[in-house]
Amino acid sequence: MREASRDKLKALLTLLPSMLLIGIFVYGFIGNTIWTSMTDWGGTGSLSMTPQKNFVGLDNYVELFTGFLGGGFRQDLVNAVYYSVMLLAGAIGLGMFIAILLDQKPKGEDVLRTIFLYPMSLSFIVSGTIWRWLLAPQGGVNVLPTYVGLEPLSFSWLSSTEAVLQFNWQNLFQIILYVAAFIMIMVGLYKLRSHGNAAVKKWLGPGIVVGGGAWLFGGMLPEALFMEEMHGFNLATLGIIIATIWQYSGYTMALYLAGFNGISQDLRDAALLDGATEAGYYRHVAIPMLKPITISAVIILSHISLKMFDLVFAMTGPDNAETGHPALNMYLTTFRANDFAVGAAIAIVLFLVAATFIVPYLIGQYRQRRRG
Repeated sequence: MREASRDKLKALLTLLPSMLLIGIFVYGFIGNTIWTSMTDWGGTGSLSMTPQKNFVGLDNYVELFTGFLGGGFRQDLVNAVYYSVMLLAGAIGLGMFIAILLDQKPKGEDVLRTIFLYPMSLSFIVSGTIWRWLLAPQGGVNVLPTYVGLEPLSFSWLSSTEAVLQFNWQNLFQIILYVAAFIMIMVGLYKLRSHGNAAVKKWLGPGIVVGGGAWLFGGMLPEALFMEEMHGFNLATLGIIIATIWQYSGYTMALYLAGFNGISQDLRDAALLDGATEAGYYRHVAIPMLKPITISAVIILSHISLKMFDLVFAMTGPDNAETGHPALNMYLTTFRANDFAVGAAIAIVLFLVAATFIVPYLIGQYRQRRRG
């Protein structure tokens, strides 16, 4: 008993310096940023030795999400959602596809693996500059058809002002409810055969209730109550999304290839002997076994999509509203406009969005360890 207590004390003393440093330089600074976001620190006197900071509560957050001047931030937030979704779908899908091809052990596998992984070694500034040249309106990708006798393309990859999938910001809560209901119903239908009534109670029933609630909520709000504010998917962001997928698909390829190589060859042979095709083996055996890798890739890429400041800055500059990003907006608000309180509020919003990805994962890991 005394030996166990001594070991715990040694462990505590060993970890104490790191805990103090993390407490001060991570959580302490997060707390200070939260406090700053609830003040009015900004304006002409913000850079003085003793700036005036008055507590204003959540006024900065209200302005960002509902105020007239926060319209640019709201479009940047919508852009960030599309950046995240497209990056996750593209990088994970393409990376998994390349990993499956390399898992077939083709000739030159080592060279191909290096080629596909190489873009990840580049910084966002370097890759952003390269892709800006490639996507120039009068050159790069747009002139490729001329090499086979066709007319050059005229698409403005990084400067298009066209937007699709537009929606009214005032209907955002209703849209979120519809998306949640759709996901719950799809999961319920997927699990209905194996879980029966349990899937109906846990997923299908609540999904239908949430969808019905969204419909009723939209019907109760008069259309003239709020001013229409349209946001959508700006086509100018396509170039940035392509560059990001190109850079990180090799990373997900490496994750999945390591996972495939870790699966026992006996298991693969047994699946093939039982009549499974190559596609069936990957769909029903290999890919489901790599669920932890997929979760890790989703979390890592989600964080990367929230920190795309340097890539956006390198490809389109800080003043292109169509390709804006909350991280870029935070920089401009804080260090150009000297509005430190609003910049801190944007930083906290990004922090909370990032937490929505990592916190459920940590809770799931903690519960899994307890069950183990």
